[in-house]
Amino acid sequence: MNYRSLKSINKYKLLLISGFVLFFCLGIVIFNQVKQKSAVGAGNAKNKQTTVDVLTVKRGNLIKNISLTGQTVPKSQVDIAAKYLGKVVAVKVDLGQSVSEGQILIVQDTKDIDNSIQQNQAAYQQAAADAVTTEVSVNANYSKAQADYQRALDSYQRYKMLYAAGGISKEQLDTNSQQLTAAKTALDILANQMNSGTAASVTSAQAAAAKAQYSVNAMQTQRDDLILRAPCSGVIGYRQVEVGSMVTAGQKLLSIVDNSEIYVDCQVAPEDLPALKAGMNVEVQLDALGKTLPGKVIYISPASDSQTQTFSLRIALDNPGPEVKGGIFAQANIASVLRKNTLAVPKEAVLEKSGETYVYVIDSQNKVEKRVVQVGVSGDQNVEILSGLTEGEQIAVSNLSRLASGMVINRGGNQ
Repeated sequence: MNYRSLKSINKYKLLLISGFVLFFCLGIVIFNQVKQKSAVGAGNAKNKQTTVDVLTVKRGNLIKNISLTGQTVPKSQVDIAAKYLGKVVAVKVDLGQSVSEGQILIVQDTKDIDNSIQQNQAAYQQAAADAVTTEVSVNANYSKAQADYQRALDSYQRYKMLYAAGGISKEQLDTNSQQLTAAKTALDILANQMNSGTAASVTSAQAAAAKAQYSVNAMQTQRDDLILRAPCSGVIGYRQVEVGSMVTAGQKLLSIVDNSEIYVDCQVAPEDLPALKAGMNVEVQLDALGKTLPGKVIYISPASDSQTQTFSLRIALDNPGPEVKGGIFAQANIASVLRKNTLAVPKEAVLEKSGETYVYVIDSQNKVEKRVVQVGVSGDQNVEILSGLTEGEQIAVSNLSRLASGMVINRGGNQ
């Protein structure tokens, strides 16, 4: 190897070593800078605090808004049905016509029943006459028996005197005595019947007359049922019958709708019951008519429906007007005071975990304390606090998932 080649090799080695030393020094500088930044970041993270909105606990009314939905229903809707099989001979109302109570609506054929009534009326008159005749006959027989007994008694007394004087034989006296006994027996039989009220024959005749009268009355009632009348005032809302139709017993022919009063029937969940009571004034919205009407709660069912587990509520509308009819969708919003002047906090400030209900209390030093509380009823936004908090204390209402007892927070907004 010549001198020039050796010189080139040494120069290359020197450059390589210098580069390695420069790279090592640069790495040390970068490492120190990163370490310094990490230390600063760790210090800032250590000093960083959670910002929390704080609320001062106060007393006030606990409000709950209840939305009720339902449908309007008329005061009554009565179906008119035939009671007996028969032919319709007259229909005196049309669909939509107003009717008054007692007005004749439909007439069925009464010819057959009229004939039966006449026959039974004649039978009754005959039975009544027979009862009178029987009673007269019994009275006449009783009077005759009294006269026969009196004659027999007078005769016996004469025969007794004659026998004592020796004018007749003992056999003749005995014969007369037997006649007296027979007359007395006949009189006693009739007397017993009269004393018990009425003779059996008279009672039987009177019963037959009464039975005939009942038959007449029953047929007259049946005839009246063939003439269908309005049981109430209202408007004909259903008509499915024409003259000449043969209708069957129980067949629906007409319906009468009475819109003189309009109600709204709603279903209420059990948790909403404490806010409702009979007599409450409400505003009912009828969107289909574009109007709001005043009303009053007049009924809350005493028990829930076994299938829906809800309670029925009825609202009476005040002067609904003729345009309000049954079957219109209705809704009402009721702002009810569940509790007056009670301690309440926002629902979002109350947490529940492992069977405990608690809030985070913030003291004057911004230190957090986990506090177990007992809650009562819930309103729309707030929940009642029964124990665990006092008026004037402050609680956290935001960033609750980041809080723990003992930590110090930054205050955000105060409420």
